[in-house]
Amino acid sequence: MDSVESGEVVDQIDIERIMELIPHRYPFLLIDRMIDIVPGESATGIKNVTVNEPCFQGHFPGHPIMPGVLIVESMAQTSAALVMQTLGKDAEGRVVYFMSVEGARFRKPVTPGDVMRINVKKQARRGNVWKFQGEATVEGNVVAEATYTAMIME
Repeated sequence: MDSVESGEVVDQIDIERIMELIPHRYPFLLIDRMIDIVPGESATGIKNVTVNEPCFQGHFPGHPIMPGVLIVESMAQTSAALVMQTLGKDAEGRVVYFMSVEGARFRKPVTPGDVMRINVKKQARRGNVWKFQGEATVEGNVVAEATYTAMIME
């Protein structure tokens, strides 16, 4: 696979392709599908939140709420998959690492049964460092947002 030109829309990336793009696996793979992909620019990750996920055993029994750090991680995974899809063959074997998270805000709880849409947009790129703005929504309501930076490592 060669790199994809910026601005060229990709309709959808399924779970099998996501697992080719990023190394995360159950129980830490936090996106199920990606849609509205504009390589090098933006994408939307879809996360179907289910009560069977391990985090709900302890966060919180009787009142399950998806931890905010996992929502931010789902943003990062969506961005990482977008970066890998964009770079194509140039990215084979490389991993994306968090460098910073800024301005994280959690507006509403995410609970089992929710379908979370994770909208990510590239703000900047300098060499191997990418900066993104992420916003997670459930039924059109913003549940979380953050700006974060990641580096692509060998």
